[in-house]
Amino acid sequence: MEMYEEAKKMFFSDKRVTEKNTHVIFEITLANLRSEGKINERDFLDRAELLCSLGQTVMITNFQEYYKLVDYFSEFTKARMGLAMGVYNLIQIFDEKYYRDLSGGVLEAFGKLFYKDLKVYLYPLKDMETGEIITSANLKVHPRMKELYKYFKFNGRIADITKFDPDILEIFSRKAFKMIVNGEDGWEEMLPEGVANIIKDKRLFGYNRRRHEGKRKKVK
Repeated sequence: MEMYEEAKKMFFSDKRVTEKNTHVIFEITLANLRSEGKINERDFLDRAELLCSLGQTVMITNFQEYYKLVDYFSEFTKARMGLAMGVYNLIQIFDEKYYRDLSGGVLEAFGKLFYKDLKVYLYPLKDMETGEIITSANLKVHPRMKELYKYFKFNGRIADITKFDPDILEIFSRKAFKMIVNGEDGWEEMLPEGVANIIKDKRLFGYNRRRHEGKRKKVK
């Protein structure tokens, strides 16, 4: 939520952006919800329901690549678009394996992605081994992609989200998800205020009150 809020502030501060004409959409793609070759339907539906409960507009797609998402939105607007994402997702964008099916390869994909009036707002990543905060300034892409990355970086298409809480960079959604499923304690503190209550009330992500209470009794 910090990534979303800070990216929104930066986007609205852009002189080319009119806030009242802007629509914020949370996109969930089926491509990122595959587990062992098939869709985890319950996980997929729970994510959508949670976001809707928070008052967000959710769009469900089958776009694995970001350029397809941007290309789709460009059918409805010629105005500036913004994408908020973490460092890990940006690194994936510069992975050539996603563009092997394109006749023009990665150059065709990036042409479709950045030819539009698009800006990426990048949320930092903490290297859990070294403690280093990774931003657009020090992230590493494949050597073959380095010059292409520099081009978009130096042309202002990538902007770092500089206002962030370093204490929450160690929180990862997959870890919180596993804790919920396994009935472990402590995941509530890893989520934005009020979200844990929604998960418990609606029993999202496999939450089972009896399982959690049972584990607490065993610990005592």
